[in-house]
Amino acid sequence: MKKRDHYLKIVEWSEEDQCYVGSIPGWIGKCSHGDNEESVYRQLCQILDEWIEIYENDNIPLPTSISGKKYSGKFQLRVDSDLHKTLAIKAMQANESLNSFCGKILRKTILQNNSSQANNSINSD
Repeated sequence: MKKRDHYLKIVEWSEEDQCYVGSIPGWIGKCSHGDNEESVYRQLCQILDEWIEIYENDNIPLPTSISGKKYSGKFQLRVDSDLHKTLAIKAMQANESLNSFCGKILRKTILQNNSSQANNSINSD
């Protein structure tokens, strides 16, 4: 396994730039772009290899990768009091705990966004 395999690499379509954009979340921001998704991914891997080499040559510790990271399923979210109240009321109306209700909203929102991005990708092919 190569060191780059420990890092999440994302290539996504950018409506703003009208091209594919590649990034390494948590380390290297948007750093490659182009009209071909696979080409952008290859560029991204090359850039990542170069950054790893630079860090190692300069004896700089590599950032922690998220590939093997375990997530507990818990995080604290701060919202304003009006939103908190609204969410609590909606959760009660749905006969759910606030935690369960918010989890469902987040899951639904993320899945809808992923589905819409996938549909956009399919429709543009």
